[in-house]
Amino acid sequence: MKRRTILLAALALPVSAQAQSLLDQGRNLLNQGGVSVPGTGGGARGKGLSASEIAQGLKDALEKGAAAAVARLGRADGFLGDAAVKIPLPDTLARVQSALQTVGLSGMADDLQTRLNRAAEQATPVARDIFLRAIRAMTLSDAQGILNGPNDAATAYLRRTAGGDIGNLMRPPIDRALQNVGAIQSYEKMMGAYRNIPGVPDARSDLANWTRDKGVDGIFHYVAREEADIRANPGARTTELLRKVFG
Repeated sequence: MKRRTILLAALALPVSAQAQSLLDQGRNLLNQGGVSVPGTGGGARGKGLSASEIAQGLKDALEKGAAAAVARLGRADGFLGDAAVKIPLPDTLARVQSALQTVGLSGMADDLQTRLNRAAEQATPVARDIFLRAIRAMTLSDAQGILNGPNDAATAYLRRTAGGDIGNLMRPPIDRALQNVGAIQSYEKMMGAYRNIPGVPDARSDLANWTRDKGVDGIFHYVAREEADIRANPGARTTELLRKVFG
């Protein structure tokens, strides 16, 4: 129990001037066998909190990060307007796009790409509740694993425990969204023009699975960003418990 408390209390340490991560500080303190912070006169931020309260602080951080990632991407231009996560055409359709460019019809492929991103934006909000369930199910043992893992350990935990469910539940709304935003019609129109170009090879693609997989990747890209921000930036700790735990 003492070791567990030490592991979780390490999450309460402030980020050093050398930007040492909270996880690194926690590992160092475990090696030293205590929880005092050099240069602070002994004791740690979060002193007086129980192990369960400190674990709850970690859950609060993850809930905040996941909600922010979903809100960022589940809106108009969340994917399309962000170069870091904008969904490209599948490789097979990139060849179609190149062929259409030669005959002045590349706008068809550009239109399809826009519609794929719109579909991902419409489907993303379903991820929020799945994240919350995974986070609230986290045990003290899970928190220990996050502390002892790499700096993206919390994101990796969520990807492992929630990623499959997010992908499965995003597929039906993506199917609907692809129809609603006209992506299927756009695809058929583009492929009709492509097949009229002499000598081009056949090209097929599963638009729904591609959009879902790239959508999930985009969500976790920003979950990781939010995790890093909460670890390093005091201004990102927006709840009372987060401020108590992380200092």
